[in-house]
Amino acid sequence: MFALGFSAPANAGEPYWQCVTFARMFSGIQIFGDALTWWRQAQGRFQTGNTPRTGSVLSFEANGRMSRGHVAVVSEVLTDRVIRITHANWGGSRGKVEENVTVVDVSDGNDWTAVKVWYNPINDLGTTVYPTNGFIYQQAPVAAEGVQMASAPAHAAGQN
Repeated sequence: MFALGFSAPANAGEPYWQCVTFARMFSGIQIFGDALTWWRQAQGRFQTGNTPRTGSVLSFEANGRMSRGHVAVVSEVLTDRVIRITHANWGGSRGKVEENVTVVDVSDGNDWTAVKVWYNPINDLGTTVYPTNGFIYQQAPVAAEGVQMASAPAHAAGQN
């Protein structure tokens, strides 16, 4: 059930990937700055929530050794509590990209506020529980109900 695929090891000439650079390029979500700022920056610019969707970005809170937070792109939703992510610069894969890494929601409320991440050296989920903010989706936020958007009147044919 917890198969894990990794990309080939990087050669000396290959880039050193940071999680934010990779997540921005892979997801298309144009947010800049440390990962710990992504959740705040996404508010009002992108939809956010607690339901994983393929292509969304999972935002990890700054915590312990992960003082700048972390972001990862959802590559597959397996169940309501199990997803796969593709991310860069995580743990033992400094500067490298890891593909289709299993992540399990271990939050009490089934709301993805706490997760465990697959740890390849032990061939199982790691023991650390990581707090997360939620998911950032590629879509812009939807206008609140009852808000009207202004529009210019269409000109009749032949008028300038």
